[in-house]
Amino acid sequence: MSVQPPDGAHPQLAVDIVDRLEWVSGLYPGYRRAHAKGSCYRAVFLPTGAAAEYTTAAHLQGDPVPATVRFSNFSGNPYIWDRTRSARGLSVAFHLPGGVATDLVSVSQPVFVAATPQAFRNFLEAAEPNMFTGSPDPEVVRKYATEHSEAMRGLRAVKNTPIPVSYATIRYWAVHAFIWLDKMRRRTAVRYRWEPEAGVQQLSDERASEKSPTYLADELAERLASTTVAFQLKVQIAEPGDPTDDCTVLWPNDRTELTVGRLLVTGPVEDQAKWDRRMFDPTRLVPGIELSDDPVLRFRSQVYAVSHGRRTQGK
Repeated sequence: MSVQPPDGAHPQLAVDIVDRLEWVSGLYPGYRRAHAKGSCYRAVFLPTGAAAEYTTAAHLQGDPVPATVRFSNFSGNPYIWDRTRSARGLSVAFHLPGGVATDLVSVSQPVFVAATPQAFRNFLEAAEPNMFTGSPDPEVVRKYATEHSEAMRGLRAVKNTPIPVSYATIRYWAVHAFIWLDKMRRRTAVRYRWEPEAGVQQLSDERASEKSPTYLADELAERLASTTVAFQLKVQIAEPGDPTDDCTVLWPNDRTELTVGRLLVTGPVEDQAKWDRRMFDPTRLVPGIELSDDPVLRFRSQVYAVSHGRRTQGK
């Protein structure tokens, strides 16, 4: 179940953020305001059981779990060319008995550009396209990033993101911290990452320029016609002092890491339109997992609700 807006929340800020996402990418009625271009696929998740010591979450125990995944490009423009240097997304819905589902939403950058919802709104304002050029003013964005180190870290991550060979050759991070609870209600802070079993593979700018505007979806269809696409779910365990409230800061690389499952993507869903209408929400959790104190994570469901409401109404 998605988290309800907490006391003192400001829904107008969610509306303002969605408005600014529309200004940055353009308005495309009926589409997501971010990650507009994407496709959904059937999958199965195979837990290793390594998480059972730390959490009672049903999908992380031992039995196979059916899943639906969505690969996407970050932009709110559904017609953007795949060969651009941009973030990509992998969203996974785990389907549990009784119609229960929980989602894990991840992107191809390890950190976000803002530590609070208000800071994200301010970043989007700085990235607003110039009315004459149709693109953000690089000087305005550079000035904002210079004055806000967390934005600079996020922008560097985007700048350094590779142009992928395939959706199947990207490393994806869930960015936020989550809290696992075991049978004794002991709490462990974790972060998730999907590692592609095919390895991280990228294209040079020259090779990318030769690709079609839809090459990522085309390549994935060709790959799935002959094999499955596999990812390992890695989980980093926090130590005391590691921040759980800031998605712009990484934890040290020497933290304990578990491999808690394997995701096998088998083919496209039968009803693409139905699944494309679905909202993948990182705050839709099951017993055994709770939200951390990350304010961006806690606010995301409000932004998603505004965007979902508009696109399902054809706006």
